[in-house]
Amino acid sequence: MKKDQLLSRRALLTAAAAAGAAGTAGALAAGLGNGPARPPPPPPGPPQGSPLKPSAYRLQPLTGYGAPRAAPRRPPVRSEPILRMTGPGRTMLLTFDDGPHPEYTPQILDTLAKHDVRATFFVCGEMADYNRDLLSRMADEGHVVGNHTWSHPQLTRLTRRRIRSEMERTSDVVEQAYGDPPRWFRAPYGAWNRATFELGSELGMEPLAWTVDTLDWTTPGTGTIVDRVEDGAAPGVVVLSHDAGGNRSQSVRALRRYLPELLDSGYHLTTPRRGRV
Repeated sequence: MKKDQLLSRRALLTAAAAAGAAGTAGALAAGLGNGPARPPPPPPGPPQGSPLKPSAYRLQPLTGYGAPRAAPRRPPVRSEPILRMTGPGRTMLLTFDDGPHPEYTPQILDTLAKHDVRATFFVCGEMADYNRDLLSRMADEGHVVGNHTWSHPQLTRLTRRRIRSEMERTSDVVEQAYGDPPRWFRAPYGAWNRATFELGSELGMEPLAWTVDTLDWTTPGTGTIVDRVEDGAAPGVVVLSHDAGGNRSQSVRALRRYLPELLDSGYHLTTPRRGRV
């Protein structure tokens, strides 16, 4: 019995020594690798502790660490809207009211992009709210977005409080979708009064009217719209057209015709700039 017990004890010691040597070799091999030895994988089953909240996985927005954006400079209170815009050479402005419209506005944007031309879109807030993607596209392509009230009322028939609401709601939508608050305002129907000038100034907007009215809202025919633009073309002219408020297929076709002709005639189609009045 003693001999058998001795043999069993020696066998156990030999096995323990072999296991220890294997562990030492594994540790040395890990130490000679490219980095520290990895910890053993966690045991199967649900992770230990409570999971992180979703917000813990997100990075802080970089904009939160930058300087705050300066509020738009308040322009002077005018007694009449701006009708023309000065600029170098044969400069003209193309403006479109009442949109954005999901059918006609993209076609107008496509034509402007084809000729690398920038325009100004005076949007109605209720239209802009449903078509924010088009305001984002306008921003990406370098167009100017102006305020044309929320619901296109005749402002001279409203109280001062209602006028402010029409302007402010639209400015909020434009800032959210376009990225900046509007710097230009146009009164529906060209109906201006002192309240519109004062409130527009308080919201940081200049009043911009027009020089050439295409009257495209009357659907006079594509050729008539083209003739009105070309006959009225001159340095500083502001052209009024529409991209919503009805069937604007004539306005779309007219733009495709008169835009390349204006460019071939040496006109530079641009956007309004503060101080060029």
